Amino acid sequence: MPPVPDPQLAIPCSRGGNKARPISSFFNGSGTKRLPQAIIIGVKKGGTRALLEFLRVHPDVRAVGAEPHFFDRNYERGLAWYRDLMPKTLEGQITMEKTPSYFVTKEAPARISSMSKGTKLIVVVRDPVTRAISDYTQTLSKKPDIPTFESLTFKNRTTGLIDTSWSAIQIGIYAKHLENWLLYFPIGQILFVSGERLISDPAGELGKVQDFLGLKRIITDKHFYFNKTKGFPCLKKAEGSSKPHCLGKTKGRTHPDIDQEVVQRLRDFYRPFNMKFYQMTGQDFGWD
Repeated sequence: MPPVPDPQLAIPCSRGGNKARPISSFFNGSGTKRLPQAIIIGVKKGGTRALLEFLRVHPDVRAVGAEPHFFDRNYERGLAWYRDLMPKTLEGQITMEKTPSYFVTKEAPARISSMSKGTKLIVVVRDPVTRAISDYTQTLSKKPDIPTFESLTFKNRTTGLIDTSWSAIQIGIYAKHLENWLLYFPIGQILFVSGERLISDPAGELGKVQDFLGLKRIITDKHFYFNKTKGFPCLKKAEGSSKPHCLGKTKGRTHPDIDQEVVQRLRDFYRPFNMKFYQMTGQDFGWD
């Protein structure tokens, strides 16, 4: 296997190497493409897009817009391909990306660790029952003829046996996925963001994220307003724009009505996994 390059051995994109440059050079597209120092690794339908959009308001955060899916689908393309997707950064800026499927990808922890053991990881988590319904709602919007949520939830409705092979259920067993990451990363290198608090108190959650990334707390209450129609916070000004910005139409979809007995069965199913997750992270997310 060829040696893995150090992520900070950046490829200079202009003469003069890696030294800090005056701000004017930023607008000339100078700076350097670096491998990410921080990655939002999960979870799907947890609020990862909102977190990334909010973080991009920070002048020291530069992030890829699209999900690169490098550590799950494109790994064979190599680190040079991955780095080339990254935006250019100046000295002191952080390069980030988000691909929520990494959290549930068995190979991802080892692969990210071999790129850099020091990579900071962020996981946005949300009540696994609501997350599963949200996941189903997204699929339903693309494939209206799929079976009902209720029928997909159970292997056997009569016995109440839950089908853990269905990805909508599987993703929410956070404790199980986290065990895999802890084989490669210390718990202190992983920040767990509450998807619920990201909606109810975006500035508070962003404060923790900025601290974790070693950034000055620049994103505060004054950056947000609450959109009553959407039911979640929006940015007063998005990155590189003077206009207010809410997430797109695909965010904040109305969930279908789910049989309450099924919801209760799922709550009971997830409870022991949630308790274990609270124990592992030292945080009570209040889902039960």
